[in-house]
Amino acid sequence: MGRVRKMVNEIAYTPLIWSSRVEGGGGLSELSTIQLSLIPLLSLTSFLYKIILSLRHHLYRFRLLPTHSVGNLSWGGNGKTPMVEFIAHCFLHSGISPLILTRGYGCADEAKMLQRHFHATSARIGVGANRAAIATSFLQNYSYTHHRLSSQHIVPSVPNSSTIGVVILDDGMQHLHLGRDVDIVMVNGMMPWGNRKLLPLGPLREPLTALTRANIVVVHHADLMLEQEIEVLELTIRENNKAAPIYYAKMTPSHLFSVGKVSCELPLAAIHNRTIFCLSAIGCADSFARSIEQLRPRCVDRMDFNDHHVFRSEDVEKIMLRLQELLVKFGSEPIVIVTEKDYDRDPKMFRNLEPFEVLVLCSKLQIVSRAGCTDEQFKKCIKQLLKAF
Repeated sequence: MGRVRKMVNEIAYTPLIWSSRVEGGGGLSELSTIQLSLIPLLSLTSFLYKIILSLRHHLYRFRLLPTHSVGNLSWGGNGKTPMVEFIAHCFLHSGISPLILTRGYGCADEAKMLQRHFHATSARIGVGANRAAIATSFLQNYSYTHHRLSSQHIVPSVPNSSTIGVVILDDGMQHLHLGRDVDIVMVNGMMPWGNRKLLPLGPLREPLTALTRANIVVVHHADLMLEQEIEVLELTIRENNKAAPIYYAKMTPSHLFSVGKVSCELPLAAIHNRTIFCLSAIGCADSFARSIEQLRPRCVDRMDFNDHHVFRSEDVEKIMLRLQELLVKFGSEPIVIVTEKDYDRDPKMFRNLEPFEVLVLCSKLQIVSRAGCTDEQFKKCIKQLLKAF
């Protein structure tokens, strides 16, 4: 199943045009025979998905279904959960307790990571597919405090950290039956739209015209993009939404910790001039590997799995084999680096990689200053949008 998902993912991010290998144009000529044979079936499924999606939107539009977020238009690697965490901390710093609603995909690795990060705070984490029911349950248990918005900051009308002051919906762009005041759409700048086709032929959950519903658009991994790529991406966004402000974000590494020693922070310099093996099962493995390369290791090797992949014994065997090869090649033991998301999925699994050292890279989302769009401007924009409701 993992191999099929990988092949479909490669199709989704390949232009569906014929081009010469000699010219280096990529396209359909880069796909295998098996992948080419899958395209007709994927195209039909994508067409049916488009019909169902259109019908669903019309039902909500005309209120034939009840209308009771941070989201994205394409699958994986868009920075939704880091942005949710960033916004939640902004509210916490203003004395407001957020309720974060997350679906809990796979082994709920993102939910586990959020629960660990917010363990000592007043933030609440609700996990499950029926987020409307979960929100209702939390609001009944902890109650809700209304907040008035001053010209400078958000002020709790009744200071009480035990009550919920704001609800943040993780991955909520397509969650139409749950009402919200602000929609923030995350775009992965490293691979924004793929072949621009809907699932499963392409990576899009909705057509790009869905950008019209965005109140704010955030281009993630902006630090890993060329200026020309940013300009082209901005043009596409503006073709579909002329009003929403565009902000830019990146993941900034903060520290490392050893498996099982979360509270013991290690400096990033710990991997300087060392042989590094990047192991990940996330939506955008390239961004993870490139962030490691910027920490000045001796060399970087990597092994990527599908997003939310659960590591099994056969995976451990493949990983150990690669590590032994690196040991022989460079004459020193490589250090395995994993993401927090991979660690929280199954912390015990990484103990199977002994005697090799396994470190977890911790990173935080940061708003990148560009064209007057700064961190403070982003927070002010959210405040102004909430002030309208």
